[in-house]
This record gives sequence, C-alpha cells and structure tokens, in this order.
Amino acid sequence: MINLPKTNLYNELLTVKKRSNKDENKSIFKLKFNPSKLRSEKLFHVEDIRKICIDYRLRFLDVKLFKGKIPNEAIKKLEEFKNQHKNLDLELKIMAPSKLFELENYDDPLLFAKLEDGYYYLIHKWGNDLSFFRKLKVWPYKNLINILVFISLISLLITALVPDNIFYYKGNPVAEFFITFLFILKSVIAIFIYYGFSLGKNFNEFIWNRKYFN
Repeated sequence: MINLPKTNLYNELLTVKKRSNKDENKSIFKLKFNPSKLRSEKLFHVEDIRKICIDYRLRFLDVKLFKGKIPNEAIKKLEEFKNQHKNLDLELKIMAPSKLFELENYDDPLLFAKLEDGYYYLIHKWGNDLSFFRKLKVWPYKNLINILVFISLISLLITALVPDNIFYYKGNPVAEFFITFLFILKSVIAIFIYYGFSLGKNFNEFIWNRKYFN
C-alpha cells in the first residue's frame, strides 16, 4: 500500500504566521491576561487562520456546530486553559473541513479559544493530517480568478486533444484552434455553472467562517 504524503495544518499555520506582517509582540500587550501563560507558537491572528482556511477549503466555526467527537485530551487542555484565565469569557472555535460540521468524521480538527484584537489561541489538534494534495485539489475554488484560470487551462487541454478539421476555417489552423477553443470554453463554463448552482458551491474566501452549507 502506497503511503501518500500528508499536510499538517499546525505546521502550515506556523509557516503562514512567520510570513505574516502582524506585530505579535506589540499586540500581545493589549490583551487582558498574562502573556507569560501563553505559548507564542500557539497564538495565531485571524488573518493567518483565514488564509489556511481559504487555501485548504476549511471552515472556522463555533464549537457548538461541530458534529465530530472532541477527544478527552482536548477537553483536559481546555480545562487547564480555563484555570489559567479564569476571567476570560471563553469563545471556542474549530477549524476543520466542512464535512466535520455535518458528519461524524475525523480529518485534522483544531480547537481554538478566542482572545482579543483578532487573536486566537490553539488549545489542541487531533485526528488525521490532511491529504498533501488537498491544497491543489481545492485551488480552483479559492476565488473567481483561480476558477477562470482553471477553466481556461482545462479548455486548452481539451482543445489540444480534439481532432483537426472539426471546425474547418479556410485552411487557417490558428483560427480553427481558436474557434474550437471558444466552443469548448463555453461548454466547460456551462458545466461549471450548472455544477456550482446545483450543488450550492461557493468560493473558499466566502465560506471559511460561514455556518451555512451554501
């Protein structure tokens, strides 16, 4: 059996955090609790979380909407966090694939506690790592530009596979290829529009913190 590579979301968050222009050291002193009780490697800004959710087509929603089972280890860490920050009005969120908010299924959930100034603290991560190819798989749904580029590439590939002389244009191969491409492009766009509307699909950047299915 072939072991396909996996993607660890926590490591991805750390990578995004390193590239972020957020001044964590400046912002942390605005928070109303002791920074010494927080581990900086578990502190993430909402913009970093948003980027990962968009890249991997994940949701970031209230814990009450989560249908999977939260392990005892996560509950234990949550109790420790509560004891360290007793005055904090705790608001919990989970980052996970959409199906985990509809079905009882495991696939790399992360439990966060909301702090202030757009920051969240990672309480616990459990389950399996995401497929290494998930980011590539959901790339077309990231935004409108990505889907248009993807549709154009698919149309070009199909056009290249179409036999010659289907759309004969006075012996001009360039015009013939272009006409064939436009015909296939319109067909592919129609398929994607039908697929999107019938299944209620939306772009990653619009659903990452949306609690509704469509």
